[in-house]
Amino acid sequence: MPLFNFTLTLSGVTADTQGLEDALFTAGCDDALICFYGTSVYLDFDRQSESLAQAVLSAVNNIESAGLGARVESVDSTLVGLSDIAELTGLTRQAIALLKDGTRGSRQFPGPVQRVKGNSPLWHWRTVVDWLASEGRIPAESPLIANAHILDSLNLALQLRSSLEKNRVLHYLQQLEQQNTAVITQ
Repeated sequence: MPLFNFTLTLSGVTADTQGLEDALFTAGCDDALICFYGTSVYLDFDRQSESLAQAVLSAVNNIESAGLGARVESVDSTLVGLSDIAELTGLTRQAIALLKDGTRGSRQFPGPVQRVKGNSPLWHWRTVVDWLASEGRIPAESPLIANAHILDSLNLALQLRSSLEKNRVLHYLQQLEQQNTAVITQ
């Protein structure tokens, strides 16, 4: 059975939560390293499962059933910087920067989606990995591609689940889909 490494970010608990480690271990998170960023909690998992999606979903279930009031907010990062892209792909940061600047490749590197004006712009990992595969920079059968799609979908589901505006978001989605259908049929 394959081993999957992923990180889950939690809310509802902090570094000061009494019995955190014991409750998570008892709930089935014995394959996770509990980490802290300030008082925030995240878990680094090395979980065996049939698929990445099953591994993540079972970990979410373990955490949220631990009786701590913990809630999983995100899995890994769907937003990445140039250094992240280099680390994930095994390419150098310089090679990624040259692709981004258009010095190499087709000059079609995806645009950043966050901090566009800042010193550290961020890209959607799924978009970047798809582009790198289309450019032949990573193998088309690389598990990076399928995993990026799964993580993107899981993060979207987690984000929607925790949104106080879920019904409004679903309403806007429905309107956008109706507009796209109307444009296509015209």
